[in-house]
Amino acid sequence: MGAITLYQLEGCPYCERVADRLDELDVDYESNWVESLHSERDEVKRVSGQRQVPVIVDEDAGVTMAESERIVDFLDASYA
Repeated sequence: MGAITLYQLEGCPYCERVADRLDELDVDYESNWVESLHSERDEVKRVSGQRQVPVIVDEDAGVTMAESERIVDFLDASYA
């Protein structure tokens, strides 16, 4: 199963929600910790077009997605 990258920020409850769901579903993923300053989140901007976290990139599904609720719904639909 695939190469999922989770872009997240330390202490971000929305990011933790997504990470917890990935763990509950036993989905392997790579965490990519981002800078706390929006202006320094260049990698997130590059992959998703915006600087908000959490963002997941699911290479197998060809999906890049932001917003924890949408991400959790996607994970449930794809991996539950």
